[in-house]
Amino acid sequence: MKEKDWYLKMIKWRETHIKESTFILMLAFVVGLLTSITALLLKSLIHLLHQMVEAFVSAGHSHYIYIVFPAIGIFLAAMFVRFIVRDDIGHGITKILYAISRRQGRIKTHNTYTSLIASSITIGMGGSVGAEAPIVLTGAAIGSNLGSFFKMNHKTLMILIGCGAAGAIAGIFKAPIAGLVFAIEVLMLDFTAASMMPMLVSAVTATVLTYLISGTEASFSFLSEGAFRLENVHWVLLLGVCCGFASLYIIRGMNIIEGLCKKIESPWWRMLLGATVLGALIFVLPPLYGEGYDAIESLINNNPQSIAHNSFFEAYSHRFWVLMLYFLLIIFFKVFASAMTNGAGGVGGVFAPSLFMGAFVGYTVAALLNHFGIADVSAGNFALMGMAGVMSGVMHAPLTGIFLIAELTGGYSFFLPLMIVAVASFLTIIIFEKHSIYSMRLAQKGQLLTHHKDKAVLTLMRVENVIETDFDTVDQDMTLGDLVKVISKAHRNVFPVVDKDGIFLGLVYLDDIRNIMFRQELYQRFKVRRLMISPSAILKVSDSMEQVMRTFDDTNAWNLPVTDEENRYVGFVSKSKIFNSYRKVLVHFSDE
Repeated sequence: MKEKDWYLKMIKWRETHIKESTFILMLAFVVGLLTSITALLLKSLIHLLHQMVEAFVSAGHSHYIYIVFPAIGIFLAAMFVRFIVRDDIGHGITKILYAISRRQGRIKTHNTYTSLIASSITIGMGGSVGAEAPIVLTGAAIGSNLGSFFKMNHKTLMILIGCGAAGAIAGIFKAPIAGLVFAIEVLMLDFTAASMMPMLVSAVTATVLTYLISGTEASFSFLSEGAFRLENVHWVLLLGVCCGFASLYIIRGMNIIEGLCKKIESPWWRMLLGATVLGALIFVLPPLYGEGYDAIESLINNNPQSIAHNSFFEAYSHRFWVLMLYFLLIIFFKVFASAMTNGAGGVGGVFAPSLFMGAFVGYTVAALLNHFGIADVSAGNFALMGMAGVMSGVMHAPLTGIFLIAELTGGYSFFLPLMIVAVASFLTIIIFEKHSIYSMRLAQKGQLLTHHKDKAVLTLMRVENVIETDFDTVDQDMTLGDLVKVISKAHRNVFPVVDKDGIFLGLVYLDDIRNIMFRQELYQRFKVRRLMISPSAILKVSDSMEQVMRTFDDTNAWNLPVTDEENRYVGFVSKSKIFNSYRKVLVHFSDE
C-alpha cells in the first residue's frame, strides 16, 4: 500500500511541477538511451555467439558443421518462445502497427526483452534473418511501457512508440535521420512538426551514445568507384524496376512460405522442416548463413569472388556465368532461408534480408550490363543502390531506404541515384502490392492505421464503443397486443426480434405497424413473426469501423443491428453516434 501511495504521489508531483511537453522530451531522451543500449547489447550477443561458433569450427571440426548451428538456434529460440514467453513475438514491426491501431499504443511489457533474447539466439547461431525488426519492437515496447508507467495518454504513447523505433534504428545503424524517417514512414503515424521533436531527441541520443561506445565510423566500409554519371540515369531506373520486382518476390514469397509453415500443426515438425531446409540451403549456398553483412560489404566494394568461399562454386568463381548463376541462386533462395527461419520458430526480421538481396540484385544487374557491353557502370555502386531499392520496395518506404543506405555506408555523394532507385522501386511495387510486408496482414483485417486522417480516425474507433443497447427486444411469438404494451413504454421506434437464446431474427418498425396498432380486434390475430422484417444489413462486433461506414453508405440506413459471431443480438449502431465519436477522436488525434 505504501508503495502504491508513493507511486501516486510521484505521478501527482510530476503533473504539478513538470510541463507535459517538457516531460515528453525527457522521456524521449531516456528512451533514446535505453534503445541504444539494447541495440548495442543485441549486436554484442549476436557477435559473441558468432565467435563461439567460429571457435568451435576452427578447433578442428568440419567446416560443414556450420549447417547444424542454425537448427540449434531455431530450436532454442522456439523453446524460449513456447515455454517461457508463451506469446507470439514474431513479425515485430507488425506487432507495433497492431498496438498502435488496436491496443491504444500499449505493448506488452515482456516485449522489452524477449525479442532481444530470441533474435540474438536465432541470428547468432546462423538464422538467415535480421536483428533490426526485433530491436525496433524492443525500442517501441520500451517507449510504450515507460509512457504507461507515467500514466501518459494514448497520443503520447504513440509518440513514445515512435521514439523507441527511431532510437532503435538510429542506435543499431548509427543512422539518426533514417531512424526518424522510419518512424514516420513505416509506422504511418500522422505526426506533426511538434510531435516529431521527441523522436528527433531519441534518434540523436541513441546515435551519440552508440558513437561514444563503438566509434563514429559507418556500419559498412564503402569505397566509391567514382561519382554518379548522368548518362547512366536510365540504367539506374532499370535497376529500380528490378528492385521493385525483387521486393514483390520477397513479400509474396515470405507470406506464402510462412503461411505453409503455419499449416503444419505440430511445432516439432515445423522446427524439423525449417531446420532441414535451412541447413540444406546453407550447405549449398554458404552466404545464406546469418545476416549476410559480410557478403554485402564484399559486393559494395566489388569483391564478388570472396562470396563463393567454401562453396561448391569456389573453384569456378572466376568464370562469369558460374558466378552469375551462384548469385541468382542466392537471390532466389534467400527468401526461402529467411521464411523458413521464422516459420520454424526463429525470431528475426526482413531488414537484413532486404539489404542482402538488394546488394545482390544491384551487383548482378550491373555485372550483366557490363558483360554484354550495354553499359559501363560500377557494380559496387549498383550494389549500394540496390540495397536502397529493395528496402524501399519491401517496406514501401523510399525515404527510409535513401537515408539508411547513405548513413550506413557514408555514401552521401550518391543521394541522387539512391533517390532514383528508391522511387522507381516503390512505384513499381505499388502497382502490385498496396501495402508493405509489415502492414499487409493488418490491412486485410481493416486494422491498419495510415497517414489518411479519415481512415486513421476510423481505425482508432471500435464498433463496441458506439453500440447502443437501450432498444427493447421482443419475442417472435408475441401478439400485436403484447407488442403495443412494449411500444407504450419504449423510447425507440424500432424493436429487435430475438428468440429465447438471444439469436437475432429481424426488426419491427413502429412506422410499419402504426396503421394497425390501435385496432384492438387485431391484437390477438397478428404475431410479431408476421410483422417483423429483415434489416438492410447486419453488422458484426468484429467489423472494422471502415467496414461499418461502407455498409451504411451501401444501404443508406441510419440504424443497423449488431450481432456477435454466433448471431446473438448485441445492440444497434447509428450514424449519429458514429459521427459524434468520430468528432471526439479526430479532435484528440489532431490536438497538439
